[in-house]
Amino acid sequence: MELMNFEKKIEIFFADENFLRTALTHSSFAHQYKNVDHNERLEFLGDSVLQLTITEYLFKKYSHKSEGELTKIRSLIVCENSLFQIAKTLELSSFIRMSKGEELTGGRERASLLADAVEAVIAAIYLDKGLEVAKNFILINFDPIIKMAIKNEIILDFKTRLQELLQKKGEVEISYHLIKFEGPPHRRKFFIDVFINNENFGSGEGYSKKEAEQNAARKALENLEARNG
Repeated sequence: MELMNFEKKIEIFFADENFLRTALTHSSFAHQYKNVDHNERLEFLGDSVLQLTITEYLFKKYSHKSEGELTKIRSLIVCENSLFQIAKTLELSSFIRMSKGEELTGGRERASLLADAVEAVIAAIYLDKGLEVAKNFILINFDPIIKMAIKNEIILDFKTRLQELLQKKGEVEISYHLIKFEGPPHRRKFFIDVFINNENFGSGEGYSKKEAEQNAARKALENLEARNG
């Protein structure tokens, strides 16, 4: 039923649902249960299909742009943050099979895990339906991101974006505070709050301090936008 619901969401129905089932299976789930395939190999294939599709599209659509310009635009489109945004739009996290441990440590909201799953889904579509259907899926779902990349409006560094936005309003003090960390040394999770002029504007978490700070800054930007209407 879960697979069918996801098929309805993306409007692609698989001849062999094992491709999709594997694409939506995290390695933690496969390690917990025997004889279950996970999506890491599909991620590898999906990345190549995505790179080819975006490269071909930009090459044909923007013939006046140089190789350097196209490379920069592609790097804005084919990146973890863009894939994470696609995953959120598709509500992908609710369909992924993962271990309870992974889920309890925030796996369903982890950008890298969701980005990898999007690439795996692309590969599953490619294997089941062929290149043209996979390309169509990519171009439909990445269309808003492509348009933003062409206009150079994509934000990759939320900390820098937050600083630039606040500096326009005058001098402000932005600080990031490590609230706590948990988990074993090889799987440590960090929790960080961002303060603007000593007021807490957002919290973020991640498996590195850098990732947690970026997520906190992203939350602060969202909160600022909500305050400003």
